Amino acid sequence: MISAKTKFLSTAILTCMVALATAQAPENWFNLDYTENDVRGVSTERVYQELLKGKTSQTVVVAVIDSGVDVEHEDLQGKIWVNEDEIPGDGIDNDKNGYVDDIHGWNFLGGKDGRNVNEETLEVTRLYAHYRKKFADVDDPSSLSKADKKKYELYKECKEVVEKERNQAKAQLAQFEMTETMYMNGVKSARELLGDKPLNKKSLESIPETAENNIPRRIIEAAIEDGVTLDEIEEEIKGQLKDAKKYFASQADYMYNPDWNPRAEIVKDNYSNSYEKGYGNNDVEGPDAGHGTHVAGIIAANRNNDLGMKGVANDVKIMSLRAVPDGDEHDKDIANAILYAVDNGATVINMSFGKGYSWDKGAVDKAVRYAQANDVLMIHAAGNSAQNNDESNNYPNDKINNKKLFKKKNYARNWMTIGALSWKKGEDLPATFSNYGSKNVDVFSPGVDIYSTVPQVDAYESYSGTSMAAPVTAGIAALLRGYFPELTAVQIKEILMESTVPVNGKVKQPGSKDLVPFSDLCKTGGVVNAYKAFQMASKTKGKKKVVKKGA
Repeated sequence: MISAKTKFLSTAILTCMVALATAQAPENWFNLDYTENDVRGVSTERVYQELLKGKTSQTVVVAVIDSGVDVEHEDLQGKIWVNEDEIPGDGIDNDKNGYVDDIHGWNFLGGKDGRNVNEETLEVTRLYAHYRKKFADVDDPSSLSKADKKKYELYKECKEVVEKERNQAKAQLAQFEMTETMYMNGVKSARELLGDKPLNKKSLESIPETAENNIPRRIIEAAIEDGVTLDEIEEEIKGQLKDAKKYFASQADYMYNPDWNPRAEIVKDNYSNSYEKGYGNNDVEGPDAGHGTHVAGIIAANRNNDLGMKGVANDVKIMSLRAVPDGDEHDKDIANAILYAVDNGATVINMSFGKGYSWDKGAVDKAVRYAQANDVLMIHAAGNSAQNNDESNNYPNDKINNKKLFKKKNYARNWMTIGALSWKKGEDLPATFSNYGSKNVDVFSPGVDIYSTVPQVDAYESYSGTSMAAPVTAGIAALLRGYFPELTAVQIKEILMESTVPVNGKVKQPGSKDLVPFSDLCKTGGVVNAYKAFQMASKTKGKKKVVKKGA
């Protein structure tokens, strides 16, 4: 939320930096019940209060493919997966799974020397850099083969996107740097104009109203009205501009920079081989685990320790698979992370990431097929571009390009795509940023102002995104898998979709003011609900044979 201290800044600049929050989300809202609490949570608390008496659960391993997870967080203690077949720190692959000392998962973005990739390019940039080597000097595209013409068209498309976005990022960065200089000079001038005078209206009136004094006067006026010092004003300006400068600098220096390739120096894998195994390291937290830790907390934060917040599922172990940098994920890493999750016992995989281009979708498709064959449910965020996923690309997804992988249907039955819901009512129910699609988004789930765990001194923060909506759904899936282990992944998906709470009336289509039926936004036209899903699961005959412990 924007502090009152910054109101002297221009409206345009403030809009670029941060959205103004006009109301607060109810505490723990994503776990609340619509009929009891008048907010469209998923009714988790009702499940624990009314449906679990006399029931026992099996522990469920949920793989979080993300930026990393802080396994030391206070609210995740006892909730982190441990590879019992591996001896910590001995430098030996004890369980012979191809990964040395993988105690809590694996880091596919690390090097053998312990270093980690953080800032990365986008996939469109990597494609441009790759094809640039071949097509940059082509003068006559008509001379190319049919196959190369198609690649050349992709090269031109990627080149246009990358150069346009990078130039815009550089321009925006320059604007914010100029703005910072202007306001820092304004604070300096304000101090000089005041001299030894106190910070009050009388002192302000003594300063001539000239064009040169306009910004210093506004700064002094804001400080007086808000009861703060010029030092505090200065720190507020720096803080507000810091995130904006970092965002555009990251785009210019890394995301849209075709010459940036930290992977080659740090990971040192054979990138052309999507089926290579064993690269990376066992640092499952990495340099920036904020996003992944937040996701993990939504799913599994301890519900009984009176700390921070409550996760959705009560009997879960989080497996951390670091494969999402500050930039786009690599298809190779995602495929290997899925395979690792399946092979090491995860039955639910949360994937809060996505991109508009794909390098090797075939490798990911094969991993998805493997997960389906091994009864693993995959939960994927729809994306935050307010785009229609029925009309625009969003990778990875459940569509299998190679129909030979699935003999009957060319989509994965163990996959769910999740849109984000706001805690607001009526027309404002869908998150303004959420991707949508009546064919390619399955359900909506809470994803705005979600309070959860973040690293560093056992902290908590509120984040928004389909990245938060996905783990709410993954948590419900894990809850069902724990209490109804005889149900298959496909059955769990069917239950989650059939038990949604329908949204009646029209809502704002994300990214516009158009009012549409909620059924235009997702396949089910509803919001996922733990209470109804649990009730339906209890009446569904499972298709799996469950071997009880000790049998």
